[in-house]
Amino acid sequence: MSTTYLRRPRKALGQHWLVDSRYLSRIVSAADIGPDETVIEVGAGNGALTAPLARQAARLVAVEIDERLAQRLQERFVSQPHVTVVSADVLNLTAQDLLARGGAAPPYVVVGNLPFFIGTAVVRHFLRSEPPPPRLVVTVQAEVAESMAAERGRMTYLSVEVQLFARARLAFFIPPRAFRPPPKVRSAVVRLDVLPSPAVAVDDPDTFLRFVQAGFAAPRKQLRNSLAIGLGEEAGAVESVLAGAGIERSRRPQTLSLEEWAALYRSYRQTAEGLRQ
Repeated sequence: MSTTYLRRPRKALGQHWLVDSRYLSRIVSAADIGPDETVIEVGAGNGALTAPLARQAARLVAVEIDERLAQRLQERFVSQPHVTVVSADVLNLTAQDLLARGGAAPPYVVVGNLPFFIGTAVVRHFLRSEPPPPRLVVTVQAEVAESMAAERGRMTYLSVEVQLFARARLAFFIPPRAFRPPPKVRSAVVRLDVLPSPAVAVDDPDTFLRFVQAGFAAPRKQLRNSLAIGLGEEAGAVESVLAGAGIERSRRPQTLSLEEWAALYRSYRQTAEGLRQ
């Protein structure tokens, strides 16, 4: 069973309309929207998801970068004063900006079918926003969703980055046939429940993430070599850092858990501090 859509999607904006009402309903259900909650919808598009969200949310701020689509959405929802359509690039606005435009206040939930080319950037944007939402439920490329929710053994830099700030769960996959036009890649819905504080104790999350990114500089190599490349350090110095964290040098970056990355980072900071003294 499918919904209708308003106009031909624009490839330049990565527009693929989710038109299967079964998956639209599952997204709304996964978001667990309470009757008093505000929703920020990213990439409102043709309004197929906007309509069921509007039936659930106390206030809805629908963000759409395509001005023509935004105008049609405003006309469609003009009789629903709790729905505000914002025509803008969501990455150029803070959460506070969006809430203010909708006459809303925190807490808020982020929901959306995200264009593949900005999906990760949107998630990062809201995970680091002030205030962050208690949860995000978004459709992204399946491989991206799997990376966000990956367990030890399949971790990527994105896994560590997302799981530092949120509990990630891959909710379900969406086949290409559910979209118009069908994308060439699979899609999946991921739910991110934002943590009240970072999942591991590190002195500075940004510095920690730069260290982890260095560790994934050559992910197919052993951690000893990958970290040396990323940090621009001699292999011997890196071996001392690994030993300080109790981590075998032969392991590969994807095998480390978030806790082990934190232990390795603390060992690196301690080693660097010792060299300065």
